[in-house]
Amino acid sequence: MVECLTNKKVLMKGNYAIANAAVLAGCQCYFGYPITPQSEIGEFMSGKMQELGRAYVSAESELAAINMTIGACSTGVKAMSSSSSCAVALMQEALSYATTDELPVVLVSVMRGGPGLGNIYPSQGDYTQAVKGGGNGDYRTIVLAPSTVQECADLTYKAFYLAQKYRNPTILLADGLLGQMMEPVEFKEYPYPEVDNSSWRLSGTKDHKARIIRSYGPLADDRCVFLEKLFDKYKKLEENETEWEEIGTEDADVVLVSFGSTSRNVKTAVKMCREKGIKAGFFRPITLFPFPNKRLKELSKTVKKFITVEVNMGQMVDDVRLAVNGVVPVELIHKGVGAPPDPEVIFKQIEELI
Repeated sequence: MVECLTNKKVLMKGNYAIANAAVLAGCQCYFGYPITPQSEIGEFMSGKMQELGRAYVSAESELAAINMTIGACSTGVKAMSSSSSCAVALMQEALSYATTDELPVVLVSVMRGGPGLGNIYPSQGDYTQAVKGGGNGDYRTIVLAPSTVQECADLTYKAFYLAQKYRNPTILLADGLLGQMMEPVEFKEYPYPEVDNSSWRLSGTKDHKARIIRSYGPLADDRCVFLEKLFDKYKKLEENETEWEEIGTEDADVVLVSFGSTSRNVKTAVKMCREKGIKAGFFRPITLFPFPNKRLKELSKTVKKFITVEVNMGQMVDDVRLAVNGVVPVELIHKGVGAPPDPEVIFKQIEELI
């Protein structure tokens, strides 16, 4: 299927778009374990990867899948795993290890309702899990949040590139709605340059001295030096890779902030506000880490109020408040789990808040 989809617009489910883009990006190894609502990714990979002579393993558990991905990445190949929410929680220790090992792991997280086993309905309840990290120690993962099926494909490409460029685990954070919905999507050729990893990958010692990739650092001073280096990398990420979408912010009194599939309804609600004479703007972080702190801080100089709209109990709102730093109020419109609130519902709550 890969060959016929390049440079061709087709109607496709989000999960299939992610999987197809991963193959086109050059993913050589996929390790996964089925869980709704992302199981179609593994289903697609089970056929296509073997057809192309690449590695596919249906692992015995999520723990096995992410650690297999780490092993493959240590050899320099592009490798990916995918899972959802409660299963991604089991992978947090491995992500901490992969960050310390500076390995370009790509993980697709298609969120479902929680906490615990929760349910299979769409949710944005894993924002904190992805952006803050659930493993031990000081580390961050790059997090990209698509809002359309087209972006599911485009940001999968970008996830592989950023993971390789910065040698850092990268999460594509989608949700059950995006994973299951169908939209037109066009697959262009992989647009990024290949990153030379010959200086660090484990490829045998025929042409170079022995190399070791490990997370253990017995000396405190050495660990401090390493952490400074790691966080310098995060500063470079924020300077060079932060991405967002904004509409109508130049004269806005109130700016609606949302991410992922929820932002689609928010964008419509902003249009309704404008029709009713309310000067509303729209702001969508595409990179959740690095978060667009600098731009939100700039907007706080002219905006009277920010309102975040999320399908959780309020998680991204904390980061918006930190970015604004008390200059203007930041309010929250939310729904715990399920499909995003209708634009009409969002509009009515905006009216009440302003």
